[in-house]
Amino acid sequence: MSDEISQRKLEHIRIVLEKPVQYGIKTTGFENYTLNYNCCPDLDFNEVSTEVEFLGKKFSAPIMVDAITGGCKEAEKINKAIAEVCEKFNIGFCLGSQRAMLKNKGLWKTYYVRDVAPNIFIAGNIGITQLKDYSKEEILDALNKIEADALVVHCNAAQEVLQREGTTNFKNSLNNLISFAEDFEMPIIVKEVGSGISKNIAEKLAFTKISALNIAGAGGTSWCKVEIFRNPKLRDTYAEFGLPTAFLLEQIAEVFPKPIIASGGIRNGLQIVKALALGAKLCAFAYPVLRKYYEDDKTGIEELLENIIHETKIGLFLINAKNCKEAKGKIIKLKERN
Repeated sequence: MSDEISQRKLEHIRIVLEKPVQYGIKTTGFENYTLNYNCCPDLDFNEVSTEVEFLGKKFSAPIMVDAITGGCKEAEKINKAIAEVCEKFNIGFCLGSQRAMLKNKGLWKTYYVRDVAPNIFIAGNIGITQLKDYSKEEILDALNKIEADALVVHCNAAQEVLQREGTTNFKNSLNNLISFAEDFEMPIIVKEVGSGISKNIAEKLAFTKISALNIAGAGGTSWCKVEIFRNPKLRDTYAEFGLPTAFLLEQIAEVFPKPIIASGGIRNGLQIVKALALGAKLCAFAYPVLRKYYEDDKTGIEELLENIIHETKIGLFLINAKNCKEAKGKIIKLKERN
């Protein structure tokens, strides 16, 4: 089974890089909002800070590289390269699902990046349906083995139901998650993978032991499309299924008082500042980093992050926000056009 999972990880990477799996018709929705521009900011650009604190760790910018891979030989190389750059920039990094490692403990090295990233925030990762397959002790051991700071639990019903080998029994999964979090020894972040966490689910998690949400809305990589490419028997009916990122963020910020990570099509600093203004604490992305890794290795990732962080600083300056916290609310929703 672990060999099957490892092969699937390789297929996922290949398809994401080679096939048209980005949302095309559906967008993030950020184009429906504009920053409340201040043409005379009472600031020196050089005093603007992009630093934030998230779950007890300081980040130089409100950015985390989101889950990409793990559990296969190629993943070890990818994860170390990305983590090394994240360490250089002091931003967060989320690893891919550790299910393969739980099935085959020998795969732990494909997730281990602390040797190149000793200081940054690192999150481990497991699927919500796997919470019933493994004990808290087994999952905690897997996290401790890679020296993670938190656990991400991904909830991806849309992807799973389209996946050839998908796990489709989600019965009682939300209650299992809430119960699992009660006395777990690490912070838990709940995330989707690109179809979005609804306001209703966010409301149910708001006053539980869940520490943060990664809303992972529609607009970036469609994992529904990825699985459709893997399963030629499927039509493209659900290829762009999901809730747009900006729409979700505005809704979830109303009901979830803990940190929110905006992801799903985040590609530049302007989108990041819009997300901060709508109530996000951090923003996350994976595809642009993976693409740059394959095009230009670590140098490409560094250039990408430098540009995005600089763009974020510009956006803060243009709304008279000397830090990320001051961005909140400095945004205008445009009227919908007929």
